[in-house]
Amino acid sequence: MQSPAPTDWESYARELGLELQRRRSVAGLSQEKLASRAGMTRTHYQQLERGAWKPGQPANPSLRVLVGLAQALGVEVGDLLPSVSRVDLSWFE
Repeated sequence: MQSPAPTDWESYARELGLELQRRRSVAGLSQEKLASRAGMTRTHYQQLERGAWKPGQPANPSLRVLVGLAQALGVEVGDLLPSVSRVDLSWFE
């Protein structure tokens, strides 16, 4: 069952991290193995799974990173992303 759509960027980043963790677990991969297959460091991947770079700063992965992770997991990029239907983008203005 998919969780409700996040309403802010911080929640969106956390939901993305939870989906990455779920997909990684289903694939039977360690964080280190998935990170390596996606061409990134384990530390960088851990930050994405947590949904934050550091306290108060939500993760903001590049498209290149998302494509690498999707390829390493054998899914489409869109399969990793939470719904955007209710995200408040006022922070972007």
